[in-house]
This record gives sequence, C-alpha cells and structure tokens, in this order.
Amino acid sequence: MFEHLADQVAELEDLEIRLPDIYAAGDQNAARDAGRRYAELKPLVDAYRDLGQVEIEISDARELLIQEKDSEMREFFETEIREKEKIRTEVENTLRELLIPRDPDDGRNVILEIRGTEGGEESNLWAGSLAQMYEGLAKRKGWKSEVLSSQASDLGGFREITLVIKGDDAWARLKYEAGPHRVQRVPVTESQGRVHTSAATVAVLPEAEEVDVAIDPNDLEVDVFRSSGPGGQSVNTTDSAVRITHKPTGLVVTCQDEKSQLQNKDKALRILRSRLLEEQRLRQESEMSSARRAQIKSGGRSDKIRTYNFKENRVTDHRVGITLHALDQVLAGENQLDEIVDALAAAERAEQLGEK
Repeated sequence: MFEHLADQVAELEDLEIRLPDIYAAGDQNAARDAGRRYAELKPLVDAYRDLGQVEIEISDARELLIQEKDSEMREFFETEIREKEKIRTEVENTLRELLIPRDPDDGRNVILEIRGTEGGEESNLWAGSLAQMYEGLAKRKGWKSEVLSSQASDLGGFREITLVIKGDDAWARLKYEAGPHRVQRVPVTESQGRVHTSAATVAVLPEAEEVDVAIDPNDLEVDVFRSSGPGGQSVNTTDSAVRITHKPTGLVVTCQDEKSQLQNKDKALRILRSRLLEEQRLRQESEMSSARRAQIKSGGRSDKIRTYNFKENRVTDHRVGITLHALDQVLAGENQLDEIVDALAAAERAEQLGEK
C-alpha cells in the first residue's frame, strides 16, 4: 500500500545531503523552500521506516512461531505478533494522515481582516473583541501579532481592523476562523437591558510574499491624506495616511496607523499582495471549497460559523456542533479556543480520509 513512499525516502536522503550547501549559498527563498520540504518529508519517511521495521519484526515472530514446539513459547510469540500488529495498524493510520495533501499555505503568516457587519456600533465593538481574542491567542502560542491597519469606531471598537499573525503553525490553527461570528449580548448602547444579536466577519488570508505576487507599479494609484480617528477628527498634522488602489482589480487598501507615510505604504502593499494572491487562487479553483465559501458570505446574523452568547456563557461552533460554557476563556484566547480548533481540524481530517 505504501511502496510508492520509497521515492520520498530517496528525496529526503538527497535533501539531507544538499541542505548544508543550500543554507550556505545565502539564497533565502531556496533555503525557505528546502526547509519546508524537509519538514514535510521527515515525519512521513520516519513513519514509513517504522512501518518497515515493525513488519520485519512480525515476520520474524511468525517464523519463530512456526518452528516453536513449546506451548508457552508459542503463546509468547502469538502475543508478540498481536501487539506488533496493533502497532502496525497505528503506524499505517499515521501514514494515511500524513499522506493527506498538505495545505500549501502551512507555514505562512496569517492576515486577519475583521469587520463589523450587522448590528451598528455594537458590531464594531464586537470586531474589537474578536481582535483582542486573536491577539490573546497569539501571545499564548508565542506568535507575534501586529496591527496592519484599522478604522476605529466612535465607541472604541473597529469598523475594520487588519492583523498579521506570525508563527510556524499560525495558518494551520487560524484558517478555521474564517466566516461570520455572531454575538448575543446586552450592548453598552442598550438602556433597557435587552439582548441584541450582531455579527462581525473574519477573513483569513495567507500573507503573500513578494515572490508570490508581482505587482506592476503602473497598476497602482497611490493617494496620501491626513489620518483620522473616530468621528473623522484629525489624528496628526501630516499627510501620512496611504490609500492604494489596484486599478486592474479595483481592490482598495487604506493604512493610516503609522506616522510615517512610507510605513503605511509598506503595510498597505502587504495587505494588497495577500488579497491578490487569494483572488488568483479563487480564479484557479473550478469550485470553491466550503472553507473559501465561508469567507465570502454576507456576514448576516443568520449566516454564522460560531455564536458567542454572553447570558449563557456559551460558545457554539455550528460547523462541528461543539458547545463550550467558557466564553470568557475563549475570548481571552485561552486553551478552550484550542478545543474548538482541534474539533474542526479532526473533522477536516476525517473528511479527507473518507470517514465522512
């Protein structure tokens, strides 16, 4: 069943020989690609070698069983064979999981675009709460988080906020966050104590590198203006805010958080590259996967991936039907959020393995 993996063994052995020269050459792109390929091949080859070893041990035990006349020794070898066969089954299951096609974005940094949608100012406050949740998760995981752009709302939330999260496994964990997040709570603007329902959407993009997307400067229209805060008041007295329009696609990115025009332009280009990379991939897909569809839904209150109910201290992820009564911990980015992500990852693996 796994004989074809001999090719991966040969590839890994060749890569192990060439890696020192690749790193010494100083080509960062080549070194990054080689490192990623090594990290992908190593567990697969290790499991394949483990399978070969346990099959040898089973074969040897069976040979000894055939030759053995003593009843106690025969029982010993029969027990050993059963134990080794269990190990073989476990290794085969591990190999099947490792053979699931690798997500091409694994290892990339992540751009999160969070926007308030339905619910007025309350949805903007909720967008701010979600941003804090992901910043808390990043801190606990040892990832780095940075605000690329934001548009503050009047009461301290965000009409939209864009974060970049940097970490080796950031994409693998955060890709499941894409879609509308619904909240049910009493807003600070509510004087009668009534529970309102509102929503914010989260788009999850792999951060594109310059080698991924070539942008012709002639395709860009760059405008500079004075940055503003909630209500439109001026934040500083220089034209440091930057708005970039990609003329072929009509995509517009605005950044104003930095005091330097150059820094705002750099951040805007990072966001633009990632959006263009996502558009390229969507065009290449004949049918959008469920994960992609989730990112472009309307963000309405009835169209959600997860509900956060403050009165019941409840978080429900509707894709896998998991409910936790630990809302405070989830919003703080603590381990309870991992429970939800683990369930989503397990469901995805089961589907890929044909178990659903």
